[in-house]
Amino acid sequence: MGKRENFTAGRVAEFACPPGKQQAIFWDARQPGLGLRVTAAGARAYVFQGWLGAGAVRVTIGTPAAWTLDAARKEAARLKVLVDSGTNPTEKRRELEQAKAAAKVQEQTQRQRESLTVGEAWAAYVEERRPHWSALHLRDHIDKARPGGADSNARGQAGRKTQPGPLAEFMPLALAKLDAASIEAWAQREGQTRPASARLAWRLLGVFLTWCAEQPQYAGIVRTPNPAKTRRTREALGKPGRKSDVLTREQLPAWFAHVRQIQNPTIAAALQVMLLTGARLGEVLTLRWEDVGTQWRSIVIRDKVEGERMIPLTPFVAHLLALLPRRNAWVFSSPSSASGQIAKPNTPHARACTAAGIEGLTLHGLRRSFSTLTEWLEIPAGVVAQIMGHKPSATAERHYKVRPLDLLRVHHERIEAWILEQAGVSFEQAAPGLRVVQA
Repeated sequence: MGKRENFTAGRVAEFACPPGKQQAIFWDARQPGLGLRVTAAGARAYVFQGWLGAGAVRVTIGTPAAWTLDAARKEAARLKVLVDSGTNPTEKRRELEQAKAAAKVQEQTQRQRESLTVGEAWAAYVEERRPHWSALHLRDHIDKARPGGADSNARGQAGRKTQPGPLAEFMPLALAKLDAASIEAWAQREGQTRPASARLAWRLLGVFLTWCAEQPQYAGIVRTPNPAKTRRTREALGKPGRKSDVLTREQLPAWFAHVRQIQNPTIAAALQVMLLTGARLGEVLTLRWEDVGTQWRSIVIRDKVEGERMIPLTPFVAHLLALLPRRNAWVFSSPSSASGQIAKPNTPHARACTAAGIEGLTLHGLRRSFSTLTEWLEIPAGVVAQIMGHKPSATAERHYKVRPLDLLRVHHERIEAWILEQAGVSFEQAAPGLRVVQA
């Protein structure tokens, strides 16, 4: 180091780089290691220089415009303590800068995590779980979170907008703010207007929040314990009522008479097939022509439980299908539907039931009716369960009884013949095979 001088604010301002040099450093006599570097261009900055082992360590502190003389002396004193203790201030500063940068990134990440919406996490959840779900389960997740407001395609709803799904109000909400209180308030409202739909939505929401808690990218955002699983929410949504709507044997003539008078023959056929097979509404409406096998007189049902099941193609059902036009791949097709399928036939069925004097019979009640009517014939419960797609309820049924299609056919054709007999329906059985009827 060169000559030392007692730094003052005025003296610091007077220091200049000697002619012919690129830079010069002036050293403070009061604070060891503190210097002022002045360049030929007039730039000036406080520096600190100390000795670490056998080598010199020089650190730039800052400009006199940013650092007062007292502050520069205190910083030089701090740096001297580091050097005297064997610490390189440059490396220390680099570590601090890296720590600050890491803290800043972590802070930004945390802000992004806290601003993550339920809708964004829901979309990731649906996409990740999609391969493991059935088409119906996937549709439930989409429908329950749908924002609504689109043009309705439902029969008789022209010009109207679709309603938001039960979970739609949660989608814009930050996932971190989804708590038990907000879910309980939601359950109180939804339980008054659409309890059945809300109960399904609540179950989907609970599983979704459990999934979020298991994901590293969402862990710590969603509140624990699961905010959807509270007693108040469960009580607000209530328990599902036990459905008991079925067709009795005495009601069969009136039901068939008025359903067969429905102007749309495709809808009339779909309703009769639902009753005569015990299949679910979605299983019937999604039936494709490729699923109907005329050679072995079988129908492949896309089952929500087992994936698919095969049931007999009974004579009257074959007769109904043979009369339908093959407009596209769907058995129960519609030329005016965007999907090519008929919509849920709730309204036509309700009108037919009203005309027949039958109150409260739902579409799912037709499936219940099939099971109930088989009691008159004392059909084995396992046969009925296999035709309807119910899971076996006994160990013997689950592991030891595998009924072939021909054995099912014996019982199923007997069921169909009895129902038609009670309904007073007769038909001329055609030769095996379905014919193509153009629209």
